[in-house]
Amino acid sequence: MLQGLIRWLLPREDHYYDMLEELARLGNDAAVALAAFESTPAATVQDTVQVIEHKADDVVRRMEDALARTFVTPLDREDLHRLTSELDDIIDLTNLTARCYGLYAISAPTPAMIELSKKLITCTQMIRETVPSLRAHRYTVLLDGGRKVRQLEKEGDAIYRKAISDLFSAASIDFRDLLKQKEALDHLENAVDHCDNVADLLANLAVKHG
Repeated sequence: MLQGLIRWLLPREDHYYDMLEELARLGNDAAVALAAFESTPAATVQDTVQVIEHKADDVVRRMEDALARTFVTPLDREDLHRLTSELDDIIDLTNLTARCYGLYAISAPTPAMIELSKKLITCTQMIRETVPSLRAHRYTVLLDGGRKVRQLEKEGDAIYRKAISDLFSAASIDFRDLLKQKEALDHLENAVDHCDNVADLLANLAVKHG
C-alpha cells in the first residue's frame, strides 16, 4: 500500500519506460537482422544492424538528457542508467558481430554462429516481452523472465565453449579463419551474456520495488 501511495504521489514520467521498451525492441530487431546472415549477404546484414544501432544511440542520448533534466524519476536514476547501458550493449555487440561478418568476408555463418544467433533472438524476445512489466509493476513477471533468460544464457555459453574447443582442435582449419570465427563467436556470446545482465537488473528491480 505504501509503494502504491508513493507511485500515486510522484509525477508520471512514462517517457522513461517508453525509452527502455524501445531499446528492448531494438535489441530484438538487431538480433533478428543478424540471424538473416543465413540467407543474406554479410554487407546487407551489416548495414541493417548498423541502422538499428544508430537508432539505439539516439534513445540512449534521449535517456541521458531526460535524466539530466528531471529531479524525480520513476526508478532510481542509477538503475535507469545501468539498464539503459546494458540494453544498448546488447545492440552494440550484435553490431560488432555483423561488422565481423562483413569486415572479415565471412561467407556464411557456422552452425555454432547460427545456434548462438537463435539464442540471442530468444533472449532479446524475452527481454522485449518482459521490460513492459516495469511500467505495470508486474514484478513476478520480471522475476520469471529473468530466470528464463539466465537459462538461455547458460545454454548459449555451452554452445560457445564447444565451438571454441572445436575450432582449436580442428586439424585443417586456416589460422586466419580461426581468428575470424573466434572473434565473431566472442561478440555473439558476449551479447547473450549482456542479456543475462539485463535479466539480473530486472530481477533486482523486482525485489527492490515489489
